[in-house]
Amino acid sequence: MSETWTLGLKLFIITAVAGFILGFTNYLTEQPIMKQRIQADMEARLAVLPSAKEFEEIEIDEVADENSKIIEIYRAVDADNNIVGYTFKVLTSGFGGDVEVIVGINSDGIIEGIRIGEHSETPGLGAKASEEGFTEQFAGKAIDMPIEVNKTGDLADNEIQAITGATITSECVSNAVNLAINYYSESLIGGIDN
Repeated sequence: MSETWTLGLKLFIITAVAGFILGFTNYLTEQPIMKQRIQADMEARLAVLPSAKEFEEIEIDEVADENSKIIEIYRAVDADNNIVGYTFKVLTSGFGGDVEVIVGINSDGIIEGIRIGEHSETPGLGAKASEEGFTEQFAGKAIDMPIEVNKTGDLADNEIQAITGATITSECVSNAVNLAINYYSESLIGGIDN
């Protein structure tokens, strides 16, 4: 029995030391990781709404559809504190899991840009959603009609070209953009935030 207790004590000490080291490492890296995440979010907001000088987070109503939900909205203001638009962070379900989409809509009801944040889409296929060739299709689109995905043929004003081999990802991104458009149209310019 003495050997069992000795072995158990050794394993306990090894586990306790490993746990302490992991906990201490987490403590040391938690703040820098948080600061880096905040900086990345700010850069994404500026990328989708470059006319803004400052962003103010606003409270949102609980909004979600079957596959997407808005998790953040920021009011963007210029140097004179005039509202220049809004940015939305939408979490949507893609082929490989959740996809984070940041959408910028200006005060004229035009999409200024979108960016893809964290995702787990298939490299070489769905991951192409974060490339400029795909995201730039949304810039300049008016929000008077929902954005639709076109697999082939000529594009209408409210359509974007699907990523070849990644139609599900293309549709999840357009669903996220449409959720932001609906919230903007119904809740923000409808008088709630003016």
